[in-house]
Amino acid sequence: KIIIRIAPLSSSVSTPGSVNPLPSPGVARPIIWIVNDGKPGHLNQSMGLAEALLRAGSGSLHVIPALARWRAGLMWLFKYFPHSTLPPPDLILGAGHATHLTMLAARRAQGGRAVVMMKPSLPRRWFDLCIVPEHDNIAPDARTLVTQGALNRVRASHPREPDRGLILIGGASPHFEWNNEAIALQIQSILANTPDVQWTLADSRRTPTGFMAKLSPHPRLHCVPHTTTAPDWLRDQLAHAATVWVTPDSASMVYEALTAGAEVGVFDLPVNPRSRVGWAIARLVDQQRITRFISWCAHGKLHSNLQPLAEADRCAQWILAWLKQN
Repeated sequence: KIIIRIAPLSSSVSTPGSVNPLPSPGVARPIIWIVNDGKPGHLNQSMGLAEALLRAGSGSLHVIPALARWRAGLMWLFKYFPHSTLPPPDLILGAGHATHLTMLAARRAQGGRAVVMMKPSLPRRWFDLCIVPEHDNIAPDARTLVTQGALNRVRASHPREPDRGLILIGGASPHFEWNNEAIALQIQSILANTPDVQWTLADSRRTPTGFMAKLSPHPRLHCVPHTTTAPDWLRDQLAHAATVWVTPDSASMVYEALTAGAEVGVFDLPVNPRSRVGWAIARLVDQQRITRFISWCAHGKLHSNLQPLAEADRCAQWILAWLKQN
């Protein structure tokens, strides 16, 4: 049994509605609080870990809004937290700098262990556990786990449909030099050299206005504006597509495609040599997990994804093992 309660995202105090708390849980029946800063990407990371923790058995999951920093500081000082009617947490998860003080205030007032899912802006020792992407360049230790990319809610699925492909378009970022024309030409090349594949293309909030108009109409290309997609649209597409092409600025979607089990290609764009995201993409290329467009042009194939990522499940197992020992 999984109970999910999402509190309103607001900076004002709200009285939580009634819930059905589970009996006092052990490690296998965790009560999880997620602190949500309102950013979908951060919530996606926390939900991915929470769902992995709950897959092993029953438990409850509650999503609460991050408080303003000044307010969270007062809550910590007075050892009070507004969501006191929720069952006390075993784990408090959060991604995003704006979640940090709320996590610490909730732990001080309600108990539980605080698990921060990033390189925190506060001292790491203030949190019980840290889960940090490898591009943040932090060494692992007894309370720090380093992951390949940010966590997500995707799970590997088989069999996949070999005649179904997905193209995911990002946009301007500090990590790569965006070029509409270069990406459009690379898409045309992919279409010309995959005559048996039906392609679905989706843009994102960062995609420059007018990019879609630069794509020539093609009978095997279906373009989907991100404004028309449902919340689970991408996960559904990733569950079926055998091949996924992603612009390299969209590192989170690269990791989601690898987690889904697809073969993954990345378009070529000039990289900022100081970019940690650029470094992470280069590392995936070196590991032969993904294929650059120029390499695909030379060899005509993508690297196989024989071992899909399962970082959320690995992190969940690490947390549960740590809890048993502590």
